[in-house]
Amino acid sequence: MKRNLPIIICVLIFGLWLWCHLNREHVYQQMLQRLQAESRAAEVLVTAVSYDEKTQKDMTTIKFVEDDSMGNPLPPKYFTFSGNLIQFQSLVVRFEDRFVAAGDLFRGKSVYLFWKVFMLDGANTQEFPITEVDAIPGGYKIPGHSGVEDRFWREFWKYAFDEQKAQNAGIKSVQIEAPGAIFIPGYLYTIHIEHDGGLRIDEKKIDPILQGEKILTS
Repeated sequence: MKRNLPIIICVLIFGLWLWCHLNREHVYQQMLQRLQAESRAAEVLVTAVSYDEKTQKDMTTIKFVEDDSMGNPLPPKYFTFSGNLIQFQSLVVRFEDRFVAAGDLFRGKSVYLFWKVFMLDGANTQEFPITEVDAIPGGYKIPGHSGVEDRFWREFWKYAFDEQKAQNAGIKSVQIEAPGAIFIPGYLYTIHIEHDGGLRIDEKKIDPILQGEKILTS
C-alpha cells in the first residue's frame, strides 16, 4: 500500500487538475455564449400597399409587434407611410461585458427602448411615437403596476443623459440607434437585440403557402 501511495497521490492530483481545467473551460464557454447571445425584440410585416392619387406615392402599412421582457408578443401597432424605407429610433443601453458574461440578473443583456418609427423625406418626413420619454416602455410594463414602477423608469431615463450616473450603474454606453430596412410584402422582418450590443433587422421570405391568406385563430 505504501509503495502505491505516491501513484495514488499523483492520480488524485491529476484528477483534481483535470476537473478544475474542464470546469474552467465550461465557465468560459458559458460566458462566451452569453456575450454572443441575442433575443428577439419585435417583428414587422407589411400588411397593405396602396397607391395614393393625391400624392402619387405608394402607401405602405406595416404591422409592428413588440415583445415584452419575457418574450411574449404585445398588442400590434399599425403605421402607414408614403414609402417603404422605414426606420425605428431606439435607445440602446449596453452594460459592461463583465455583467453580460456573468449573466447578471438586471445587467445580463442590453436594454432597448423603441422611441418612434419614422420615414425620412425632407419636409415631408413622417414619424409616429412608440414610447414617450419618461413613460414605461410597453415591453417592460407590469400590469397593475404601482408608483414604484413609475419612479424606477423616471430614474432609468436619466442614465441616457447623466454620464456619471451611467458609469456607477455599470453601463458601458447609452446611444440612440435607428435600424431600418426597405419593407416589402411577402417578407417577415425580425428586430433582434444582441446581449452585448445593439439592434439589427433580419428578414426572411414568408412561406408561399401563407402568402395572401388570412390566418384564422381559435
